[in-house]
Amino acid sequence: MRYVVFFRNLNLGRRNCPDKALLEQAFETAGALRPASFQVNGTLVFDARSDAAARRVLAAASAHLRAACGLREPGFLRRLAAVAELVASQPFSSQRLDDVYDCCISFLSAKASEAPALPLCSARGDAEVFAYHAASRTALGLSRQLGASPGSSNALLEKALGTPTTMRNWGTLTRLVAKHFGQS
Repeated sequence: MRYVVFFRNLNLGRRNCPDKALLEQAFETAGALRPASFQVNGTLVFDARSDAAARRVLAAASAHLRAACGLREPGFLRRLAAVAELVASQPFSSQRLDDVYDCCISFLSAKASEAPALPLCSARGDAEVFAYHAASRTALGLSRQLGASPGSSNALLEKALGTPTTMRNWGTLTRLVAKHFGQS
């Protein structure tokens, strides 16, 4: 089966972050089949024989990265097929997007408590979380640029939950699925 891991706060080559070769090598050493980094934002696709095997690979690769470069950020594991289903569902199609800077998907850990009452909006109105899907542990958000920089629906969600999450924008997920889903 194909899996994707989304690391929090990982940009390839940055301080305490691996480069592409180290990221892929850590997963290969941990038992991943065909690990392939996607973009520079800490997204990696790999094959594993089962969900349990994929979780073991992520744990071992994370330990390797912690020792090799000091990376301490969590990775959020999902089946690539589940991400493809999310993309196919077009979850932003019912939203008014004319003033939206970015459509965002946040990935939550199993440790995350239930989502706060939705919609969750920032005081400035530059970030919003409008949907939470418990089964896939994902939240849908919108960011708007009202000043010099856009709001962060992910930061808003992390503050409300009190636990780390990671976010990818809609374009990243659609490109990920287009490139990797359906490959064998």
